[in-house]
Amino acid sequence: MKTHLHQKLFLALLILAQPGVCFGQADPASEPAVLAVAKVLPAVVNINTERVVRRTVRDPTEEFYAQFFGYNRVRPREIRQTLQSLGSGFIIDPAGHIVTNQHVVERAADLKIHVTTNDGKTYNAHYITGDDKTDLAFIKIDAGTAFPFINLDNISPNLLGQTVIVVGNAVGYGSSISRGVLSALKRDITVDDTEYKGLVQTDAAINPGNSGGPVIDLSGRLVGISSAKMAFTPQGVPTQGMGFAIPADVVRDSVNQFKKVAEKQLKPNNQTASTADGSVSNADKLFGLQLQDLTQELSDALGYIRGRGVLITAVEPDSPADEAGLERGLVIYRLGKSETNSVKHVEELLRNVQSGATVQFTVGVIRTGRQTRQLATLSMTAR
Repeated sequence: MKTHLHQKLFLALLILAQPGVCFGQADPASEPAVLAVAKVLPAVVNINTERVVRRTVRDPTEEFYAQFFGYNRVRPREIRQTLQSLGSGFIIDPAGHIVTNQHVVERAADLKIHVTTNDGKTYNAHYITGDDKTDLAFIKIDAGTAFPFINLDNISPNLLGQTVIVVGNAVGYGSSISRGVLSALKRDITVDDTEYKGLVQTDAAINPGNSGGPVIDLSGRLVGISSAKMAFTPQGVPTQGMGFAIPADVVRDSVNQFKKVAEKQLKPNNQTASTADGSVSNADKLFGLQLQDLTQELSDALGYIRGRGVLITAVEPDSPADEAGLERGLVIYRLGKSETNSVKHVEELLRNVQSGATVQFTVGVIRTGRQTRQLATLSMTAR
C-alpha cells in the first residue's frame, strides 16, 4: 500500500517538474484590467490647444530712462506668443462628439484645437459649448466614418474600494495607464484658487495632461473624468495619491444638455449661408463665414450674454476667416466701429466691401454670470 502511495507521489512530482507545466498562472491577455483598457482606448483622444497671445514688452534701459526723466523715448513693442497646452478627452458617440475639461479648451477668440485619436490621426476640432461650474466642455471632430466611443448610458456604480483605471495623455505621453482604487465620494476641494465640488477621489496617478481623460472600472464603464491632482494641502503639506475626477453621472447629465445646444446650432432654418433671394451672403462670399442671429434662447443655452453679437455657425476651409483662426461657436461683436446684433446688420455693413479690402472684426465670447470677456480684434482681407 505504501509502495503505491509513493509511486503516485513520485508521478505527481514528475508532472510538476515537466517544462511548460504551470498551475495558477493566468494569461495576461485575459486580465480584467487589460480587457477594460482595450475596450475604451480606441475612444480616448489627446487634445492639443494652441493660442496666440499679445504681450507688451519694454526695453529695460527705457524703463531706467523713464525713472529719471518721467517718460519713454520709444513706444513699447508688442510681441505675439503661441501658448500650447495638452489634455485628454474621449469620444461619446459615433459622430465624433468629445467631452473634456473646460479648462483644457476654454474658449478664446484665436484658440485652435487639435485632436489626435488612438490610431494616430489628427483632426481639427471645433468648440460647441462648456460649463465653468462643472469644468466640462463639448467639442467635435468630423470624418467620413463612425468613431469608436464610450457609452454614457451604462456608467459605473462608483463603489468605495473598487478598482479604477486612469487613461489619458499623461505629461504628453499618449495612451498612458495608471491604476488604483476609488478612495472617496463627494469631495469638495480647492486647487490653485479653483473650487471643485462633488468629485470622486482616487489614488491612481493623475498627471498633467490627464485632465479630461476617462477614469474607468474593470468593466470599461465610466467612473469619471480626470480633473485635478492635489500635490499640497491648503496649508502647504505635501500629499501622495490624491487625484480627483468629475463623477460619471455629472458627465452624463451635462452631455445631455450639451447635445441640446449642438442641435440648436445645427438647425438649418437658423443658418444664413445665403440671403433671402437665394444668393450667397456677403459674409460667406467675402470671408467664408456662415452666421446666425443670437436669439435669447440660444444665448441662454450657450451661456452668452443676451442681445450682443452674431454667432458664427460655419467657417469655410482655407477662407480668410479660417486663416484668421475663426471657428464655429465664436461671436462677432463689432465690424470696424459698428456693433453687430443681427445677420441683417452685418450684411448691410459688408454690402459695399470690395475684394482686397481689409475689415476689422471684434470676435470672441462674452459670458453671463461672471461677465467673462475673451475678445480679440482681427483684420481680414476680403477675397
